Amino acid sequence: MPELRRQAVVHIHDLIALAIGATRDAAEIAKSRGARAARLRAIKEDIATRLHQPDLSVATIAAYHRIKPRWLQRLFESEGTTFTEYVLAQRLVGAHRLLTDPHFANQKVSTMALDIGFGDLSYFNRAFRQRYGMAPSELRAAARSAN
Repeated sequence: MPELRRQAVVHIHDLIALAIGATRDAAEIAKSRGARAARLRAIKEDIATRLHQPDLSVATIAAYHRIKPRWLQRLFESEGTTFTEYVLAQRLVGAHRLLTDPHFANQKVSTMALDIGFGDLSYFNRAFRQRYGMAPSELRAAARSAN
């Protein structure tokens, strides 16, 4: 409840600032905290809970949030990314976290990739190498030797 109250106060301050003529910087800050930003945050939270689903798509998320797929794509474009790039990045971060976590040291890399939502192991390996500069197995070996 205190967080909701704080958000309401911030939103009201933003509206007042916009109504009386906020500076350009203040107006940009106010816009970034508006309904559009709240919708995008909710969508990202939903993606996080569905990340393990290999068939996660713009259409699926848009339907769940009752918006058009193109509008959802524009939300991500306003942040300089795409839905697909965002989902891939989140899956790679999740894979990195699992690969460096000692609790998952005995789990196969392929199992982790499938559990995090990758349907194609070779694509996972290519994307991981491109993002982190090493193969998933190399990261795991480095994490083991560090512990």
